[in-house]
Amino acid sequence: MYLAKVYVTLKTTVNDPQGLTVLATLRNLGFAAATDVRVGKYLEVRIDNPDRSQAEALVNEMCRELLSNPVIEEYRFDLEEMAPEGSATS
Repeated sequence: MYLAKVYVTLKTTVNDPQGLTVLATLRNLGFAAATDVRVGKYLEVRIDNPDRSQAEALVNEMCRELLSNPVIEEYRFDLEEMAPEGSATS
């Protein structure tokens, strides 16, 4: 079993009005060192497949078909091996 930690962000060529709003608010709060903000999504997906390459392929397919919009977003993910549910941990 694997845990996929998926990060979805807007492509750099896409305007990010939400990021601009957050940046303006940070500056209004006195955080003058903030120079840019891009807003994205973070998802965790548990994959019940013992084969790492198959799990990676499944996560890629999930991202392409549902979790990201390939026209305006890009994604990356980290895959962590997990102990199967119900197994004893020490």
